[in-house]
Amino acid sequence: MALPSSLPQRIYLLAYNPAKGKVGIGTELGAMLRAGALADLYIKGQLTDVRGRAAINDQHPCSDSVLAGLLEEIAGSKPRKWQYWIGKRQRTTVGAVRQQLEDGGWARCQRYRILGLFPATKVTLRDPRVRKELMSRVNGAFRTPAGRVDPADAALVTIVAAAELNLVVDRKTRRDNKRRIQELSETTGPIGPALHKSIQAAASGGDGA
Repeated sequence: MALPSSLPQRIYLLAYNPAKGKVGIGTELGAMLRAGALADLYIKGQLTDVRGRAAINDQHPCSDSVLAGLLEEIAGSKPRKWQYWIGKRQRTTVGAVRQQLEDGGWARCQRYRILGLFPATKVTLRDPRVRKELMSRVNGAFRTPAGRVDPADAALVTIVAAAELNLVVDRKTRRDNKRRIQELSETTGPIGPALHKSIQAAASGGDGA
């Protein structure tokens, strides 16, 4: 079954609650999508960690507009911690990833206004089997030897666990698989811990610069 190629798109689909027909309130969607974009670039070797900060390792062009935009942000800035980049431009990234899913035929997006005033978007998955396949990959990562798990699947587990996305990996699963999650997080280096710190900083009013 064909899946979206980028981690941000896959994370968006996982965060979507089929029972509610939307991403739940309180879901750290923006933070997860930004972390997913960083993880994509890290796995591809385009970003590396230099003294706890995201640094350009290879700036060859990205065909994915969200990844290319983030790479351009980092290239045009002084060195910043990973959690700084997770915390920035979250709303813009959510909208861009949602548009990618619509353009790719993964989702149907209906724009409307709440009370006729506030713009909103209703998202419907075109093929629920795609999300089920992603769930299968996440669950399979807990059963497969860590060294044989696809890096993208390891990144999915790392990110949804760090963001405590119970819809995908509940508290009991995180507790019972704490060591395995740590092993899988090695694929994305500093990004899992940075996501956790970014969410904590946002809750306390910090910026993680």
